[in-house]
Amino acid sequence: MSAAYPWLVADIGGTNARFGTVAGPGAPVADVRVLPVAGHAGPAAAVKAYLAGQDPAHPAPKSAAFALATALDGDQIELTNGAWNFSRARTQAELGLQTLLCLNDFEALALSLPRLSGAQLRPWAAAPDLGGPVPTGTVLAVIGPGTGLGVAGVVRAGDRWLALPGEGGHMTLAPADDFESAVLGEARQAFPHVSAERFLSGIGLPVMCRAVAAVMGQGEDVSALSTEQIVARGLGGESPACVRTLDLFCALLGGFAGNVALTLGARGGVFIGGGIVPRLGERFFQSAFRRRFEAKGRFQSYLAGIPTALITDTLAALAGAAQALDQADA
Repeated sequence: MSAAYPWLVADIGGTNARFGTVAGPGAPVADVRVLPVAGHAGPAAAVKAYLAGQDPAHPAPKSAAFALATALDGDQIELTNGAWNFSRARTQAELGLQTLLCLNDFEALALSLPRLSGAQLRPWAAAPDLGGPVPTGTVLAVIGPGTGLGVAGVVRAGDRWLALPGEGGHMTLAPADDFESAVLGEARQAFPHVSAERFLSGIGLPVMCRAVAAVMGQGEDVSALSTEQIVARGLGGESPACVRTLDLFCALLGGFAGNVALTLGARGGVFIGGGIVPRLGERFFQSAFRRRFEAKGRFQSYLAGIPTALITDTLAALAGAAQALDQADA
């Protein structure tokens, strides 16, 4: 039996918290609002502010699921890049909830994958087939270059989807040619371990751009550029180093996504989340991403059969929180 309705679902990052409501079985996430984390003392205060903006006739939520941008261990939860530090038990009691689930944000994003529709995705060539019965053992994976680099998966287990959370963004990044080896070698002067997140993220793009500029050796000073500036200058063709950085970002992301697909056996598809790739627009779909995704030697044909798609819905993690509640025992 699933958790009691109505449900409150939340996607809580270091800067913003997104809230929504699920009225009943099969209902979509509705009444979505975004509240600043810094503007509220904790999740209970933010939830009360969210509910205060609803129609007073709406019943109070009985169950909730919070997707949180942090590692979870025990009752006390502290956001990695935010000010909230709270007890889940006290929060549940303060809000009068029968059920409160707390899960990692990429665990929630992974759980959203089976619920996504074509309108929420932009596939690369063939679209993932999410309709109809799904065989037990089917695995879907998601990677998300945002502030950091999230990685997770879900596997079909009978009538349920089980999340496979992890810290795949910290796997060692692998070069595929001499230029990439030189760029990684440049970065190793500052970082002995160059993980995928060290390049393929909002915190990593400036690191990669500085290394690219050094290897190109044209004297271009990119030391002060932010991720937003690198993306803008690369898309606008204003900076040779930024242009090369975006090309390298897409290529390395493709190789990394292929590694994740092989590791998890994600035959059902690999999905790209996070905030960086959508900013690239057509540049991403004209890049070497898919070629590098498949470039795994003897397993090229294995990867050629795995669909890839960009998640265009920024609220997808709310659907994943709803999926977690849908599978929860009351």
